[in-house]
Amino acid sequence: MKKNTKKTVKILKGEKLLYMILFFLVIAVPISNVFIKALLSETNIEVEQLKNKIEKQSNINESLSMQINELASLDKIEEVAKNIGLSYNNDNIKIVSDNH
Repeated sequence: MKKNTKKTVKILKGEKLLYMILFFLVIAVPISNVFIKALLSETNIEVEQLKNKIEKQSNINESLSMQINELASLDKIEEVAKNIGLSYNNDNIKIVSDNH
């Protein structure tokens, strides 16, 4: 009769640690990759929203600047002056020079 001999494979402590680290890396790297890409995507969305807000505000500023230029024109000032009863008289203009 032949004896059944079983060979047991012993795993060393260093191998066990190496396997655990490898298993952790195989799981953690893809998860962290997805997490980082999600954060990047969210940040890109916020950047685009801020760009849109900046563009809208720039358009508003440009429009207001054009309105200021219209209201500050000499024709508009003369019109407002006539409406409130003022008149332009060149003889009443005095030139003041700043000589030091």
